[in-house]
Amino acid sequence: MPAVAALLAAGGGTRFAGNEHKLLGILRGKPVWEWALHQVQAAGFDHVVIVTGAVALPWTAHTVVRHNAAWATGQASSVQVAVAAARELGASAVTIGLADQPFVTAAAWRAVAQAAADCRIVIATYDGTPGPNPVRLAAPVWPLLPTSGDEGARSLIRDHPEWVCSVSCVGSVADIDTLEDLARWNHC
Repeated sequence: MPAVAALLAAGGGTRFAGNEHKLLGILRGKPVWEWALHQVQAAGFDHVVIVTGAVALPWTAHTVVRHNAAWATGQASSVQVAVAAARELGASAVTIGLADQPFVTAAAWRAVAQAAADCRIVIATYDGTPGPNPVRLAAPVWPLLPTSGDEGARSLIRDHPEWVCSVSCVGSVADIDTLEDLARWNHC
């Protein structure tokens, strides 16, 4: 079975008050989304799916791009697009992360993806705190994922803790949602 990762990059970034989309904000010399993409590509997946939406991004080669026309309805629709792509690619699981989280390391992506195969849901933890991104979702949970709203797998994680395995990861799930976030991380 191929190892498939999905990077969600569809949201509107409404809390980012700049003249551009948050994923296009320059973080330490390059756009936020490029940092996230570099990490997931460095993790060694067979396929990297990029789920786009609100903003056109100049994605690179070696990715599978899927546009989420319903991006404004919330994250659930992007997760559904990622799952559909993973299904098309013949995967038995998909590892999902967010393009506005540039400090999730390739090691974190790999650790979550390679966790015990019998775990239906795998979440990353950082210093003992659930991230939860990236998250690996096995095919048996795909039909149970929400189809609308701004929630990915959170309800499944909450409602079925017995399905969840945690993996200790290095890195950070700090995200870039505001101009202040971008400024803070540019000065660290």
